[in-house]
Amino acid sequence: MPKTILGKISIGLNILFFLLITVSILLVVIGGWSFDWKWWDVTLFVASLTELIAFITGIVALLKYKDYTILVYISFITGILAILFVLLHSLFIND
Repeated sequence: MPKTILGKISIGLNILFFLLITVSILLVVIGGWSFDWKWWDVTLFVASLTELIAFITGIVALLKYKDYTILVYISFITGILAILFVLLHSLFIND
């Protein structure tokens, strides 16, 4: 477990990110909801914002407070992956 408050916040926000995405995917697959509604845009915005904040707090916990736990590293890596997804996904949009 992380030793600093920022490390714990980073892990908590990362868990919230995964819960938001999991619940919304389950609502589509099991509940029969559609991605065309505005709820998906709002959910994705909130999930992206939580992952971005988790990434920033993870960086601060790693660099400033030297919190070198595996969960903070996982939060840092998922933040990088989320940012790369947004950047690379925008290259392939054909609107």
